[in-house]
Amino acid sequence: MTIRGHIRNGVVVFDEPLALPEGTEVVVQEVPAKAAPPDAGDRPRKTLAERFKNVIGVIDDLPSDFSENHDHYIHGTPKK
Repeated sequence: MTIRGHIRNGVVVFDEPLALPEGTEVVVQEVPAKAAPPDAGDRPRKTLAERFKNVIGVIDDLPSDFSENHDHYIHGTPKK
């Protein structure tokens, strides 16, 4: 069983409430912090529209009800 937690004021605090019997032996292993990507704090995060701007609006001949019935057009399920 893996139980996650963190150190608060020098004491291990579990992330989820846990009731272990008194005297239970445990092993605490440090998990290295994930390194932030280079310059991650220097640039703002892009919105979905910004990330997909090169494909937005590329297809212009879809049926007018495609957004509601895409499963019908892609997989052949009955229309809604």
